[in-house]
Amino acid sequence: MTVEDPFDWTAAKNGTISIRWCGRVVTLSRGTDATRFQARLAATDAAGAQLVIAKVTGNFKRGNERDGRNPVRET
Repeated sequence: MTVEDPFDWTAAKNGTISIRWCGRVVTLSRGTDATRFQARLAATDAAGAQLVIAKVTGNFKRGNERDGRNPVRET
């Protein structure tokens, strides 16, 4: 796993998919959600897979968070 690919996932024998971000489990998918998730991943490349996984996690790292270094200034 590299910094560019922070998400990783594994499938258990019972069909549960665990999605990890930087090594920490952030969500679990079961049933039809897990099946749909695997179908989406099969239809995309590695870069697209990271986007699919990020979207599956829900409200997690949308990309619009501010780090404080570049504050928005009113003109």
